[in-house]
Amino acid sequence: MRELLFLLLPVAVWYGWIMGRNSVRNAQRKQSSILSKHYYKGLNFLLSDQPDKAVDTLIKMISLNNDTVETHIAMGNFFRHRGELDRAIRIHQNLVSRDELLDTQRENALSELGKDYFMAGFLERAENSFIKLLDSDKHRSAAQSHLFEIYQTTKEWDKSIELAERMLAVDSSQQHVAMQLAHFYCEKAQKFIKSNDFSSAYPYLRKAVDVDSYAVRPWLMLGRVYIEQEKFRDAMSALNEVPERDLSWFSEAVPLLEQAAEKLQDDALLIKSIEPHWQVCATSYLAKVKLIAKQENTNVAASTLLEQLKKTPTMRGFKTLLSLYVTADDASEDDVQTSLVLLKNLVEEQIKQRPRYRCTNCGFSGRQIYWLCPSCKHWSVVKPIKGLDGE
Repeated sequence: MRELLFLLLPVAVWYGWIMGRNSVRNAQRKQSSILSKHYYKGLNFLLSDQPDKAVDTLIKMISLNNDTVETHIAMGNFFRHRGELDRAIRIHQNLVSRDELLDTQRENALSELGKDYFMAGFLERAENSFIKLLDSDKHRSAAQSHLFEIYQTTKEWDKSIELAERMLAVDSSQQHVAMQLAHFYCEKAQKFIKSNDFSSAYPYLRKAVDVDSYAVRPWLMLGRVYIEQEKFRDAMSALNEVPERDLSWFSEAVPLLEQAAEKLQDDALLIKSIEPHWQVCATSYLAKVKLIAKQENTNVAASTLLEQLKKTPTMRGFKTLLSLYVTADDASEDDVQTSLVLLKNLVEEQIKQRPRYRCTNCGFSGRQIYWLCPSCKHWSVVKPIKGLDGE
């Protein structure tokens, strides 16, 4: 009897293995059937333009199969791109709240949820979502960019400065972050300047100069602040740094240099500042022509300007040339002079209607300086317009 039981033991083991395998297969078939049922049901709701029911059905699948997480993230993104932000938020919120998700999956969902909140205008919630991703290797960079965008929108410059300084402490080679930080310092300084608190503004402007060696804005701001405080030599010293950083902004420094030199009654100091770069823009060569007219005579000034206009013609240059001809002592014929006055007025009106600055990134243009482009939201991309219609 014992021998028979011993012989039947392998048969019993084999039978148990077969039954267990069939049980697993049946469970898998049942699970697959349930998933397929929910999937096709959700798809049918979606195609039938019943997105609310589709969302509810698809959310139910999460508790059944963790492998559908990426599909749900994509579905949430689909709703966000359609502008249905409430549905996108529901899907991504549900994913983030799931305990069974892997860390990487939760981070992916949290990143998309932050984007949902931002587009919906829930900036505080978006901020909280992206802050949680600052420790994520995969999402850190994108989270920092989104936080900068939020802080720029809300003008929370202290938070912007703190985040940028932290990023540079980790990696000081991030030039784009240094450039942004310089603007954040300038924005902070501008708040103090508006209230005439110049002593509080100076440290931020100095920080801006130190953090970004290419920055133009803090030097222009320092020049204006020094002029406000009647420190005219300091103003000219600061403004002379502008062309060393970016020649395209010399046109903004020249009027301030003229203002400081006039207060000092020192044309020689102005000539010294303008001479190395006087041909780079209309503002600079018109300043030189004005000095020639003052020190010599109108004819020499007009001749100098005419030669320059042959090289780099601009509307402002032609307008000034016409003014010189109109005021010249040797203008004899009244009709010629009248024509010149009329032409001068027409050109002057045309200049008033032309934009002065254009974004090199998106093409936005206007007559006012925007250090942060209102269109593409990039810093330091709006430049003075060059050529016939500009500098």
